[in-house]
Amino acid sequence: MQDAQSPVSKSSSDSLTVTPISAFDDNYIWVISQASHSFVYVVDPGDAEVVIRHLKEHKQVLAGVLITHHHEDHTGGLERLIEYSAHELEVFGPANENIAHIKTPILTQKEVTLSKLTSTAKIISVPGHTLGHIAYLIENHLFCGDTLFSGGCGRIFEGTPTQMHHSLQALAKLPLNTQVYCAHEYTLSNLKFALAVDKENEALAAHNTYCNAQRNQGKPTLPSNIELELSINPFLRCHTRTIQRSVCSRFEVNHSDNVTIFGLLRQWKDNF
Repeated sequence: MQDAQSPVSKSSSDSLTVTPISAFDDNYIWVISQASHSFVYVVDPGDAEVVIRHLKEHKQVLAGVLITHHHEDHTGGLERLIEYSAHELEVFGPANENIAHIKTPILTQKEVTLSKLTSTAKIISVPGHTLGHIAYLIENHLFCGDTLFSGGCGRIFEGTPTQMHHSLQALAKLPLNTQVYCAHEYTLSNLKFALAVDKENEALAAHNTYCNAQRNQGKPTLPSNIELELSINPFLRCHTRTIQRSVCSRFEVNHSDNVTIFGLLRQWKDNF
């Protein structure tokens, strides 16, 4: 995976800065920091060593970890990070998934406090990819794991199409300026599929050009934002005549139910 080296979301005063760390072939581990201090939180650290290297290079101190779901490429570095840290970490994650070392299991909480930040994290339940999958909304920064991708969505490993569609619709209702931090650099492959489904979408074609240029320069395609995803992501547009016609033509059926269209669209992507 090409390195992601510079912050992708940064603003003035003591607002949050979100920085990507590249891991494995296509994972992003997101680092959340504020300029006023050296404490940081990381999201879904599948690889501890890249996180430790980043902390040392930037003279940062790990305050806590946010886990979205149980898959190893999102949790595999957790034990090592706990061992590395000289103090007790805040570790948040879904209560109803089998994840070791969670200090604050999240089941019904609507938000949690990140003690070293001036913000709280709102919790959004997004079952589908896994049954206990959660997303974190910190100010206008959405950390959605493997639920929503730019131009696509996660595979449905444990849930149902109904659950996944409902989860995506919950994210789609967030403010349009919400920044979307997905856990994988899947954008180009997602956009290739989206263009096969939605051939006449000019915004989609333009974004595909932009993302190809980003990757050719070794830069992330993320974050995205909700407004953009509503215009380019076929999985958020199953209610539109354009996506419905495309899916029905592909499968030689006649459906208008949004969940049915979504399930067929996901099936199409799984075999694309």
